[in-house]
Amino acid sequence: MKILDPTSNFLAIDEEFSSIEDSSIAIISAPYEHTVSYGGGAKKGPKAIIDASAYVEFYDDEFDRELCFDKGICTISPIEFGKKVDRPALDLIQDQVNDLIEMEKFVVTLGGEHTISTAPIAAHFKSYPKMSILHFDAHSDLRDEYQGSPWSHASFMARVAEFFPTKRITQVGIRAQCIEEARFIRDKKINTFYASAIRRGLHRKNWQRSVIDTLAKDVYVTFDVDCFDPSIMPSTGTPEPDGLLYSETLDVFRALVKSGRRIVGFDVVELAPVKNVTHPDLTTARLIYKMLNYAFAKR
Repeated sequence: MKILDPTSNFLAIDEEFSSIEDSSIAIISAPYEHTVSYGGGAKKGPKAIIDASAYVEFYDDEFDRELCFDKGICTISPIEFGKKVDRPALDLIQDQVNDLIEMEKFVVTLGGEHTISTAPIAAHFKSYPKMSILHFDAHSDLRDEYQGSPWSHASFMARVAEFFPTKRITQVGIRAQCIEEARFIRDKKINTFYASAIRRGLHRKNWQRSVIDTLAKDVYVTFDVDCFDPSIMPSTGTPEPDGLLYSETLDVFRALVKSGRRIVGFDVVELAPVKNVTHPDLTTARLIYKMLNYAFAKR
């Protein structure tokens, strides 16, 4: 398995802290884009994140720690999909995630469109059969198919729901869906925290704690950056107004750590970089490093 050197790896860290042998964390890039329905460019997201990460500071004041040096982070060369799409493309991702989990690595997968998340979720579910899924997104992605494809980015969670217990899925920030998706959520008892309900105070004051109360001890996180409000995340295919802000989102992870639950893996998807608009790339890179700090808060 080929890894990237310090000139092109996540955080641009030296080989001493980024070899696959000595790293506890592995970053996978899955630059897959096949079913985009509005704005394109998600396939460029993983590289933009890694490029921007060179400007993320190593030190985290919340944990008084430089995690990248404590645990090591290796960056795997991007997956080459060739002409593979849909299920064969997901198989490539899932095989690589499986291999890294077997090597006892904490795996972060960078997309690409949200379709890719089905693969790392399936791989982690195999190793953590009692886990929950914590899904940040503007969209519930529960359409059985979209624009003729069951493998659409708008259908990824519907595919996950075919093999994963729906009562252990929690969605946060949802604010755009069709009525069939809303009915699916009710029928399958998916825990959904709509952005409008959060804004209207329909959950208790500490809504982040309400989110955590729905989760099992082991948690896999799938994070679509369009969960954020377009004011801080304009670089995504379908930006939706009234999204979450950065600090209130991090409060979900703070509540998760405080509760004793643990993040077992995560993916971050749907960054579609825009030329000369660099702050979303850096925000996403910093989010990833921050999520790693929460994942390793007690390790």
